[in-house]
Amino acid sequence: MPKVINTGIIGYGLSGRYFHAPFLKVNPGFTVTKLVERHSQSALELFPSAEIVDDYRKIADDPTIELAVITAPNIFHFAMAKDCLLAGKHIVIEKPFVPTIAEADELIALSQKVNRKIFVYHNRRWDGDFMTVRDILSQGFLGKLLEYEAHFDRFSPERKRAAWRDEPLPASGVLYDLGSHLIDQALVLFGKPEAVFADICVQRPGSKVDDYFHLHLYYPHHKAILKAGVFVKEPGPRYFLHGDKGSFVKKGIDPQEELLRKGHLPVGEHWGKEYPEYHGILNIISGEKESRETVETEAGNYAGFYKNVADVLAGNAKQAVKPEEARMVIRIIELAFESEKTKSIIPFTER
Repeated sequence: MPKVINTGIIGYGLSGRYFHAPFLKVNPGFTVTKLVERHSQSALELFPSAEIVDDYRKIADDPTIELAVITAPNIFHFAMAKDCLLAGKHIVIEKPFVPTIAEADELIALSQKVNRKIFVYHNRRWDGDFMTVRDILSQGFLGKLLEYEAHFDRFSPERKRAAWRDEPLPASGVLYDLGSHLIDQALVLFGKPEAVFADICVQRPGSKVDDYFHLHLYYPHHKAILKAGVFVKEPGPRYFLHGDKGSFVKKGIDPQEELLRKGHLPVGEHWGKEYPEYHGILNIISGEKESRETVETEAGNYAGFYKNVADVLAGNAKQAVKPEEARMVIRIIELAFESEKTKSIIPFTER
């Protein structure tokens, strides 16, 4: 019989409800036995036999629970993760990992000491468009890459007073929120940069946190440009890739988030498939011939994250998202804020 992992979910807001619970529900490798939900019992719709509790320690202290999924606000990540690790739990923790690399280093060292795993939820590695970009690069269609640009743009001009992400708290603001996705993707593709430059600012009237960034990661032969803003009513392409043999341009965004927010479970042969009008364009020169064609987007598959968690805990796979990689995302964010403060290019350093 396959191993079944008794799981507790700490937090049932947007992230817990839409980005974690559906995948735990459909994966037979997990059974959710306990959840923290303070204002209602809506989690019982998906997990009718689970127990609803009001304190994460009731999950940390439960000896029957093997995995704690932490989806609480960023400011609580470190303390909750530390308590769960000390209580003998493996943990899944929402991105961003923690506000600082000092906290990341402490948790990584602790996880090694207690022999428990940390899985950071960088689910956008399983975006269909990103997987397609990764494939385009791996096959060398563009030749020598010269420039990579990725966007995560939205139109959200009003500050949400009740949203903790818009409050001046550790790890709030758009760079920690959306930037962590784009940075993680760039690190997956290209590894550590040589230097970092960032323009980070506030565009919304009355905003107390950053809501725009334009980040440059410098590599030996190309530059990765990462951008996000909240005043993009008419978005352009999400990805631009230019090389000495041509370009790949991709519009649209992976459909999984929209489907999850509408209450769909991640099942069926059509899950994660994108509408053809959003497929990318590959325009290249091969020998003496020019070729311009549409590239079908791979189907997105956030379920791949939790499949990897189950496989790792069963001893059947290597970890797809290592905590050291998530720590590197936080380091880039720290350097980006230093760059904004000094208005300069900052050489990359580990700490």
